[in-house]
Parts: sequence; C-alpha cells; structure tokens
Amino acid sequence: MINYNNFAVVILTHGRADKVYTFNSLRKQGYTGDIYLVIDNEDKQQEDYKKNFKDKVIIFDKQEAIDITDSADNFKKRNSVVFARNIVYKKAKEIGLKYILVLDDDYSGYYNCFDNERNYITKNTKIKNLDGYINAMLKFLIDTNSDCIAFSQGGDFIGGDNSKIAKLHIKGKLSRKAMNAFFFDVDKPLYFGGRINEDVNMYITDGKIGKKIFTYARARLEQIETQANSGGLTEIYKDLGTYVKSFYSIIYNPSCVKLMMMGVKNKRIHHKILWKYTTPMILSEKHKKI
Repeated sequence: MINYNNFAVVILTHGRADKVYTFNSLRKQGYTGDIYLVIDNEDKQQEDYKKNFKDKVIIFDKQEAIDITDSADNFKKRNSVVFARNIVYKKAKEIGLKYILVLDDDYSGYYNCFDNERNYITKNTKIKNLDGYINAMLKFLIDTNSDCIAFSQGGDFIGGDNSKIAKLHIKGKLSRKAMNAFFFDVDKPLYFGGRINEDVNMYITDGKIGKKIFTYARARLEQIETQANSGGLTEIYKDLGTYVKSFYSIIYNPSCVKLMMMGVKNKRIHHKILWKYTTPMILSEKHKKI
C-alpha cells in the first residue's frame, strides 16, 4: 500500500497505446497506487489510449510544452519526450498531485542490486513489493528535502560490484545523477533541455547550482532493448544516432562534458562528465586574497 495519497506514477508515452510495458510491469511487481499516462494532443493514438486506460489519460498541449523548452537545436522536430518532461509538473498539479514518479513507457522490470548488508547480488533479485520501495524513496525525498531521486539502470553496473555506482552504495553513498525514472515534488520542478540526452543535461545543469539529485543504486529498472520498440523515441534515436545525442550535453555544459569511446568490441561515441569541473570547489582560507 502506498502511504501518500497525493502521489502517483506518471508514465510519459507516445504512439504506444497497446505497448505501455511500464504499466504492466508496475502492477506485476506489486505497485498498487494510481498510474496516469501523459500524452500530447498531437498523438494519433489518443482514442486508443482512452479506450485502454480510461480516465487515467492526461493530454497536454504540445505547442505549449515546446514554447517552454529549449531543444538546443534548430531541427524543428516535435518528436521528443523533453517537452512532456517540462510540462508534467503543471499537469500533475492540475489533478491534485504533490509527488510523482515519472517513468518512460518501456520498462520491463525492477530489481534489487544489493542485500540488506549492501552486498552486490545477481540472483533472485526481482522486486516483489514495489510499494515498499516507492514508499521508502518518497520518504527519503521528503525527509532530505532532495530535488530528485531516481532508480538505477542496467548501464550503471558495467563492472558489477566494481562499478562506480556499486562502490558508492557499498560505502553508504549516493550517485549524483538521475536518469529514466524521477521522483519529484511538483512544487520543485527541475528543467530538462536538449532534444535528447535531456536527463543528463538536467542533472548536470541543475546539479551545478546545488540541486540535490541522486540515484539510489539498490533499486534498478530494466528497459526494453533500445530501438526495438516502435513509437516513443525510437525514430529520433535512429534518425540522429548516439553521436549527435552526446553533443546535446556538450552544448549545454561544454566546460565539463567531453566525448569518449564506449564499449569493447562494438565501440560507440558517448558522453563523459568531468565532475571536478562541474561543481564549485570549497577553497581553503589560505587562498583568500588580502
């Protein structure tokens, strides 16, 4: 049972009325609270969404969302989730929500990555009581006055217990990032910019000015293979590719983001964040000018 009656999961979706995998995976793994689907008024499957999800469909004005978003390019394309990310706070407040968990529509499952002693685990890890996890993460968001808390994702654990995020969790620390899944207080909106890589741009840009944005490594979500599911962002990823994708983060934060090669056999270009150049440093008094 969810302990907060002003909370709901909000799924951002487009063109996938019959393939909202996230809705099904949430229910299968024990989430009992409200779920709303957010679509734009240009989605050709509006009626199908309403048929499948009844009064849980929220429709926003696409042009209004575009007008408040900097896509960081002049492509004039309208198929990006970034627009929904920036207007979801307003739409949630309109239906009386205070806290939301914003998810994409292609998540297939949710898993434990550590046991209660913070040991990294790989077997029998599927979460059976999502309500418990969600209650705990909401409590953390509120009690710490954080701006965003996120689930971890599969790519965070390349290297297993030797990965950066695993090492942090074992030490009782959090990773300063948030991707794919976001717990928010709707009265404390964070800004998403860039047509793609918008989540990376958010946690760097807002993190630079002191926003408290964290990933909780123990809870990991699993996503349908990228570009295997039609609709959503598949077309824009196929059109622009990971090369262009990474440049959106360089455009937003050129002082602390660079390109790198990622992978072993099939290498691809990816962004790399240089955290030592991202946030202000606390200098010793000995450096104070007299």
